Amino acid sequence: GPSGSGKSSLLRCLNRLEEPERGTIRLDGQDVRDLPVITLRTRVGMIFQKTAPFPGTVADNVRYGPTLRGQTLSDARVRELLEAAALEPELSDHPATRLSGGQEQRLAIARALANEPEVLLLDEPTSALDPIATRTVEETLLRLRERLGLTLVWVSHSVEQARRVADHLILLEAGRITRTGPAARLLDPTDGDPHVLAFAAGSDSDA
Repeated sequence: GPSGSGKSSLLRCLNRLEEPERGTIRLDGQDVRDLPVITLRTRVGMIFQKTAPFPGTVADNVRYGPTLRGQTLSDARVRELLEAAALEPELSDHPATRLSGGQEQRLAIARALANEPEVLLLDEPTSALDPIATRTVEETLLRLRERLGLTLVWVSHSVEQARRVADHLILLEAGRITRTGPAARLLDPTDGDPHVLAFAAGSDSDA
């Protein structure tokens, strides 16, 4: 959806960074308000548009979430998570604040994976990256989806990115869902949804 359509607000409601004024959000059939917030955010991880590495090493960042639950990740597990996020294990002792933009975003993925989530919420995770780093992050996330069975809820206003990564599409406009369905069908240039195609033709400026 376009800027200001409510995409980020929707994501924030899904792990209770914001509370919806009405309606119900369920995770595996359970109202998320019935779950402790820490439990919910462990099961539903979030990766933001702007990364924010914590002070310390790359390994310190990966270990952060489990530490809050009294768990300590082994060096081997940290290396495994870095490799899953397409980061070199040799970066483990590297200061996290000295990573490139693409590396920071992949560190955010590894940090989220350390909590073993069922769902990852992605708030325009590639919007600040160059095309090569964008494709690396996309490919990393899609591999993880297949390997781990993750559900990805991916906010983007790039229609070309939606074509590359989406299975199911939800179009938001002015805070409302205006179209939803299989992405391949809705974005089919020859026989797609006219409303979605009209949006795509006029709004895709950051593919």
